[in-house]
Amino acid sequence: MKRIGQNCNDSITEMYKIWFERTLPPVYASLLNGVAVAVGAASETPETPFAALEDAQAIIAGGRIRYNATLMDLAPHLRVISRTGIGLDNVSIPDATVRGIAVCNAPDAPTISTAEHTIALMFAVARQLKWSDRALRRGGKIDFFNQYNGLELRGARLGVIGLGRIGSRVAKLAMALEMTVMAFDPFISVEQAREIGVELAPTLEEMLPGVDVLSLHMPLTPKTRGTMNAKRLAQMKSGAILINAARGGLVDEAALLDALKRGHLRGAGLDVFASEPPAPDNPLLNRDDVIVTPHIASATGAGKDRLWRAAIIQALQALQGERPAHLVNPEIWLLENK
Repeated sequence: MKRIGQNCNDSITEMYKIWFERTLPPVYASLLNGVAVAVGAASETPETPFAALEDAQAIIAGGRIRYNATLMDLAPHLRVISRTGIGLDNVSIPDATVRGIAVCNAPDAPTISTAEHTIALMFAVARQLKWSDRALRRGGKIDFFNQYNGLELRGARLGVIGLGRIGSRVAKLAMALEMTVMAFDPFISVEQAREIGVELAPTLEEMLPGVDVLSLHMPLTPKTRGTMNAKRLAQMKSGAILINAARGGLVDEAALLDALKRGHLRGAGLDVFASEPPAPDNPLLNRDDVIVTPHIASATGAGKDRLWRAAIIQALQALQGERPAHLVNPEIWLLENK
């Protein structure tokens, strides 16, 4: 196995090479000064998209590429993969671990922006902003006062699946709106939920019928894929709203479309899709009761700044023999630093 921090005590005669999935914004180039150089996105071509990986010791990974054994083997000197985000569903941790490659993520960076975007989607659906905007632009004589059917959120009940960093913040923002909040998270105790100020549901099935808005905040894993399937969507309260700013694979899109067509659900707010970007003919895109955004919940100026800095700093730490704050496979560090 490669040593994560090899040569960390030697003088640096050649700077580290870090491969960036996305072009590195110039403002962050100073983080590399005297230590590393950026390679990758800016110099690659469509014919040779991964040519520079051969010499790379680190990868700053986005969410668009699958980092598996095949890709890792293109980078024989690779020591660390650092994600500009919290999700790791596109990184094969076992493949990295067996190759002695550290994997890091940035779990704190997207919290605030993603939580705020979740609330924005909730308001947009509840207040029928897409329908109102389209109808006004089309023109014609419309009795907006009588046809508009906006939902006042004060007093409504929000259900949160996943009470981690983002889910907890969404819950707090909702409570500030005077909504009541119920959550389902098998990894959270009743006491922890009580500290946040939410009621913890014993099962998902017991929570679904009682909430006016349901918001998803769990990772995409084999166990969570398709959590919101036809059966569970049918268990939701008639007229409820579904919000997903986590991962598209958590929702069965065909089942969601059917629930909307039948009028069982009031609407949906989606920042993510099973396939991204979604096909232009995806029927969810053109519905007045569905608000969509292109997986940009965390991508505010402040959010991107935290994501870039956390990913770059942790990659440099790993290369120089310092344990990163958010090391996903710590067994690598234990083996290499005995």
